[in-house]
Amino acid sequence: MKKIVVAYSGGLDTSVLLKWLRDEYDAEMIAYCADVGQEEELDGLEEKALATGASKCIVDDLKEDFATNYIYPMFQAGAIYEGQYLLGTSIARPCITAGMVRVAREEGAFAVAHGATGKGNDQVRFELSAASLMPELEIMAPWRTQKFRDEFPGRAEMIDYAKRENIPVQASAKKSYSMDRNLLHISFESGVLEDPWFDATAPESRDMYVLSVSPEQAPDVSEYLQLLFEKGNCIGLKLEGLADLLGQYGIPAQGESDGYTLLTPYGVMKILNVLGGKHGIGRIDMVENRFVGMKSRGVYETPGGSILFDAHRQMESLTMDREVMLLRDSLISKYAQLVYNGFWFAPERETLQALVTDSQQQVSGEVKVKLYKGNVMAAGVRSPLSLYDENVATMEADATESYNQDDATGFIKLNALRLKQIAKVK
Repeated sequence: MKKIVVAYSGGLDTSVLLKWLRDEYDAEMIAYCADVGQEEELDGLEEKALATGASKCIVDDLKEDFATNYIYPMFQAGAIYEGQYLLGTSIARPCITAGMVRVAREEGAFAVAHGATGKGNDQVRFELSAASLMPELEIMAPWRTQKFRDEFPGRAEMIDYAKRENIPVQASAKKSYSMDRNLLHISFESGVLEDPWFDATAPESRDMYVLSVSPEQAPDVSEYLQLLFEKGNCIGLKLEGLADLLGQYGIPAQGESDGYTLLTPYGVMKILNVLGGKHGIGRIDMVENRFVGMKSRGVYETPGGSILFDAHRQMESLTMDREVMLLRDSLISKYAQLVYNGFWFAPERETLQALVTDSQQQVSGEVKVKLYKGNVMAAGVRSPLSLYDENVATMEADATESYNQDDATGFIKLNALRLKQIAKVK
């Protein structure tokens, strides 16, 4: 019997999809779920999949892989889409697809299937990633087939189908928004959020959020946090009560260095999420440009990522050469666009990553930040590789005489020359 690996979350859409594909193609269905930090959303997933008609359900623990090989390289690049979005959903898709393609190879499946709609970005991200990793693999996207859309024109029809086929899902005909969660963020879109005038910060919207409290409800006392960086990656944390947090969330320490507790990338992200969420950090509400051509409104919670993004930039400010930073920064928009549009495994992204990785070789040291009511405030930065020299920067007398202020006269004259020439002919 032919095998199809289907991206499965246990929700209404992917449950209906699994059963529909099994009947439509008379195929053996293998439910695949990449654990990239959905947490309680994965409870009871295997039982649901088997009851829906899957021959097996694979829950693939990719949390460490996701943090190490996707989140961290992207943050080294300083990637941010359209000035706001930290690419939480976008960067998870290539990680998920890589796991699904690996299982398809192991199981001898001829196709993989996903439940992304024909209007969104995810269909592109999944399929471009699969094309890069296993070009011979067939891709099934039922939402892009008229037959599937005719059978399920709306959510009510899917709920009726689930009841009729005894598919074990909990769903209602009314849902005010959709959610997607992983280690880096949680996103909310559709439903009431399709109106860009809808106020997602209002008190009546507070129940929507999962990872963070509102800034108004955050503690009235600030909290200090120190991050240890090595070659552009955060490798350790220092804060009061860290040992208790590690125990509470079952995160093992990887050692100790100068008072810092060393952690894996997953461990760092998990703790930063807890701290950021506690202080109402990382909420973004934006209208963005989808790759397929339309604008869409999304609300995002990225508590840990927002702390890491700001701290990394502080570390770079002290240790990164100006021209290297300008060059890297000139590529941020392109890099972010590649991630957003699904080109993670494309040669141009890999080439950019090589430059980014090289730019991070000196980005090592310590950053101190203060967390308070939605804000990440710089509170100190130091490094043995610092390019900052107080003797040169001081407004007091420079004992080293490294900078002669008289030299600035000629410097300014030379830079003014072309401006004066232009002014003469205006």
